[in-house]
Amino acid sequence: MKLLKSKRKIVTEATQSFTFSRRAMVVGGLQGAVGALLVGRMAWISVAENEKYSLLSESNRVNLTLIPPRRGWILDRHGKPLANNRTDFRVDLIPQRVVDGEATIRHLAQLLSLEPDDVDRIREELDKSAGFRPVQIADKLTYDQFAAISVRLPDLPGVAPSQGFSRYYPAGATVGHLLGYVGAATAEDYKARKDPLLITPGFKVGKDGLEKAFDRHLTGKPGAKRVEVTARGKIVRELTTRPDTPGKSIQLTIDAGLQEFAGRRLATQSGSVVVIDCTNGDVLAMASMPSFDPNSFSDGISHMEWDMLSKDDHVPLRNKTLQGLYPPGSTVKPMVALALLEAGVGPQETISCGGAIRVGNTLFHCHKRRGHGPLNMRGAIAQSCDIYFYQMAQRIGMDRIAQMARRAGMGQRFDLPFPSQSFGTVPDPAWKERKYNKPWQVYDTVNATIGQGYMLINPLQMAVMAARLATGRQLMPNFVLGAQRPAPAPVGATEEHLAIIRDAMSAVVNGGGTGGAARMNIPGVLIAGKTGTAQVRRITMAERAGGVRGNSSLAFKLRDHALFQGFAPFDNPRYAVACIIEHGGHMIRNEDAPMIASDTMSYLFDPDKAMEKLVTLEKGWGGTPAERQARQMAAFRLTKAIEKGQAPPPVADTATNAASNTTAPAASPAAAPDDADDIPPPPGSDATDAP
Repeated sequence: MKLLKSKRKIVTEATQSFTFSRRAMVVGGLQGAVGALLVGRMAWISVAENEKYSLLSESNRVNLTLIPPRRGWILDRHGKPLANNRTDFRVDLIPQRVVDGEATIRHLAQLLSLEPDDVDRIREELDKSAGFRPVQIADKLTYDQFAAISVRLPDLPGVAPSQGFSRYYPAGATVGHLLGYVGAATAEDYKARKDPLLITPGFKVGKDGLEKAFDRHLTGKPGAKRVEVTARGKIVRELTTRPDTPGKSIQLTIDAGLQEFAGRRLATQSGSVVVIDCTNGDVLAMASMPSFDPNSFSDGISHMEWDMLSKDDHVPLRNKTLQGLYPPGSTVKPMVALALLEAGVGPQETISCGGAIRVGNTLFHCHKRRGHGPLNMRGAIAQSCDIYFYQMAQRIGMDRIAQMARRAGMGQRFDLPFPSQSFGTVPDPAWKERKYNKPWQVYDTVNATIGQGYMLINPLQMAVMAARLATGRQLMPNFVLGAQRPAPAPVGATEEHLAIIRDAMSAVVNGGGTGGAARMNIPGVLIAGKTGTAQVRRITMAERAGGVRGNSSLAFKLRDHALFQGFAPFDNPRYAVACIIEHGGHMIRNEDAPMIASDTMSYLFDPDKAMEKLVTLEKGWGGTPAERQARQMAAFRLTKAIEKGQAPPPVADTATNAASNTTAPAASPAAAPDDADDIPPPPGSDATDAP
């Protein structure tokens, strides 16, 4: 079989030349394409993205730092600062730039002589920080301290010294609950607003009170500083600086002098004082004590001070004026009397008080066990006779009383620039049916008519009630000076009826009534008012048999609240006042609600005389609130040191320890929780009014 032979390919010089040329063209094309891409990319970067990369290049050489704006001032009605700014040097730590946090903290603690509790706070905040939020190391530094940090910056990555402004409250604790305080923005704040200003060292936002309510108004526009730096971050020179734009100031209706006086006049008690201008509803003072120093919170409060405040039995962290709810006690009797007059009860109708009255199967007592005898409306208000109001209230029913209470401001929700408020309760049959699905009982009316049972009020509402009884107009509380408001509507009572109530309230103080301690020592000025006592609990018969008969026999938290509301001058009302003392029990005359309210009103007519008396009284109380709090802090710090074994226990004899235990206050809970409507009332009442 013949095999076919394959044809051999003949390679010549011409074919080799052709193959090489083709490959060269392919490679050349690829090289050209790559070159074109490179040229195009370079052209895109140098032309289209020239600005972007110029900025990136510049940022390697220049650092741009925001300058926190100065916060707007908060002024009183006369232009006196309640909150301002002061220049200071400060040092912050930027967590995301820190290399060795523990070593940095130790170095800073040595340079700045930081206290152990400050070091603990810094460590805790650094651990909890989201990375972008600066942690305050210290502020109010001396120039030498500031310089010592500045020259060591290359060795302290993440440390950011700055010269700026810090918030300052001249009146300290007396404006704590009124103004609130400022602090660094939280991670939630930044996530919500995405504003780089919030993570700028030294910038703070309003955290509570009016600082929080008017935060946007008080916050200005930040400035900026351009600084040339080396690759390691060392400053070479400052290039340009754009100044910040300060925030807008706000002027309040508050009288700074009166506010501070009211806070100091509350002495060592736990309570509140509110003063209102009867001409327009402006709030002149709103003090809640004891309080916290907002300067401590704004500067970064230490763990030790926070621990002391949170464990204080007088609850300094609660705004008692707006968040505290209390049974109003007998302070509602003038309002109830106005409802009686409107219902047709004559002011001269007489009720005989024998000391007790039976309602259903419960015996309700008057505060005067032997009774007052026959009394008309004026005498019943002046002597605070419970039996008169027990009987008269049953005649007209609770619905009429509740309607008048709401017109007087009780339970009303005021439009106020405060983030947290409690509004109290004005009960009536429909309310109880809706709330508890139970019918209204006669004993509910009896309880409510003397301000006990379901009825609750806060100190501001009590001051509004006093102002409305004084003027006959439904004045609304206001905190911003010059705010436009509609004319107040009338309360709905005749001038004749209002005159009867004002005369009876004058008799409470100036006519031998229960409020004689409130008499003002100002020539030509008479104050009219009404005392009140609100029970925290009912004293059982077994306790009475065991000797527990008055507040002095009870633990602090079980004592009655002491109240007073009124206005002055009696014949031409200009100012209204309300004062509530938690668990005061009318035990200390100089620290009781009637005298505190009277002295606070005296400041408006003769401030020099009022201040002279206050300074004398404060010597017996241990000084001003700031001085007392400083001693309290020192004692608390010593106690903690003893507990940790860092200090020896004090040596004291048995008598001294016994005296200390006697004078130490017991725990003081809130008079009523914010949701106090859920607490059922007692079936009876033994409310009293101390003369």
